[in-house]
Amino acid sequence: MSPQRRHELTDEQWARLGPLLPPQRPRTGRPAKDHRTVLNGILWVLRTGAPWRDLPERYGSWQTVYSRFRRWRDAEIWDQVFRTLQTEAAHDATLDDSLSMIDGSSIRPHQQAAGAKKGATIRTSGAVAVGGGASSTS
Repeated sequence: MSPQRRHELTDEQWARLGPLLPPQRPRTGRPAKDHRTVLNGILWVLRTGAPWRDLPERYGSWQTVYSRFRRWRDAEIWDQVFRTLQTEAAHDATLDDSLSMIDGSSIRPHQQAAGAKKGATIRTSGAVAVGGGASSTS
């Protein structure tokens, strides 16, 4: 493999993650792209915040990397990996709970998460602005 890059897994990290991922070779069809290369591509996108289409060519096709990311998400592979690593860290007394939390204050909810009825519109009349009455929703 090429020299270690900032956004890529070390050999030690790969040794822990590799066995937690699905089998490398599919039962049928052409061989899949190497998991380590794809995972490094996923990490590059997540760490840089760049669009998938801007993925450097050394990680392969952005469609392949994104497809594997999405399939593993849908199959809950990421959740299984996280739980396994968290359990191992707790067993080894190396778990740092501050690193396993997501701060909800930094995640902006979608506007529909504000509690309004789906498809509701807010109407105000001219008299409301002058008279100070309440607005209504339909």
